[in-house]
Amino acid sequence: MRKEFNHIRRDRRLAMSLILPPTLQLLLFGFALSAKVSNLRLGILDESKTPESRELIANLTESESFRLAGYYFSSEALSQAINHGDLDAGVVIPYTYARDLQRGRTTTVQFLLNAMNANTAAIAQGYVQGVIQNYNRLLTRWRSQNSGGLVLLQPAFLYNPGLVDSWFIATGVFGLLLILNSSLVASGAMVKEREAGTIEQLLMSPASTSEIIIAKIAPLFVLLCLMMFVAIGVIKVAFGVPFHGGLLLILVGGALCILSGISLGTVIATFSKSAQQAQLTSFFVNPPLASLSGALNPVEAMPRWLQPLTVFNPIHHFATIVRANMLKGSGLATLWPNFIALLTFTLVLFSLSIWRFRKQFI
Repeated sequence: MRKEFNHIRRDRRLAMSLILPPTLQLLLFGFALSAKVSNLRLGILDESKTPESRELIANLTESESFRLAGYYFSSEALSQAINHGDLDAGVVIPYTYARDLQRGRTTTVQFLLNAMNANTAAIAQGYVQGVIQNYNRLLTRWRSQNSGGLVLLQPAFLYNPGLVDSWFIATGVFGLLLILNSSLVASGAMVKEREAGTIEQLLMSPASTSEIIIAKIAPLFVLLCLMMFVAIGVIKVAFGVPFHGGLLLILVGGALCILSGISLGTVIATFSKSAQQAQLTSFFVNPPLASLSGALNPVEAMPRWLQPLTVFNPIHHFATIVRANMLKGSGLATLWPNFIALLTFTLVLFSLSIWRFRKQFI
């Protein structure tokens, strides 16, 4: 382990490559990327329970922009479902909805939006406003024959009132950089040891296979944690992302994410005989991880058959932890499944790396 720290201290390019490029990538992705979504999960709180309210619900859910995810019987239950990530939006139809329309009064329907992804919230608001406009045109025709009122929409943007696009991108790219940089650096360091012939020297020492791998991982882990702190500072200072939750949860999730990436890179190195081969193998592993993570685009925008695959992606779970903790203030009581998933990925990949290392060299 001391040898590894001395090597990192002498190799300044390695330290710079783990700090400067990720910082630039975080800034560029955060400012440059945007996302589009469809099939948003919509929850309904229908206090009116009349034919008029059911007609409005039908108009809202007849398009692919929204899909009905359930009915709720209280505003607390609806808000809790949005907070836990079970819903992307919610509609609250008041008790006096049908009576106001029949008496020619204007009635207000509240539309709750999870605005952690500002682009999603803006698109959803535009679609609902279009639905309400069409619905009001139908009511206007009906009112020409009868006496009826109109419907007004009252949107409420939760967790991101200013609809800042970069909050979604920056928090997603955070986990993407941790995993990808960790795997690339770990695979490169391991392959370089093999090409230099020092792996065989280490195997001749009294140290066990697990001790050798831990000694290789520990210095990289410390350096990557430094990169994590720099990224958190960039997210806070450059993009102004609020910290409503505890920093400790983000640090623990980031540490697990880094360990998963390092273990993944070590596994890739055991399948590679040169640095070029390790990079080529990473090319077939990292792009699918990035594409199926929900870091750059919402999971709801993916085809239905691809969405379940995000459960097996550590980047997806870390992005969920960061966004929910920073923007919602969610705690361990809500995010524990994502932490369990990250811990499972870390243990499985680390065990696989030790098994592959022992199988290949011993």
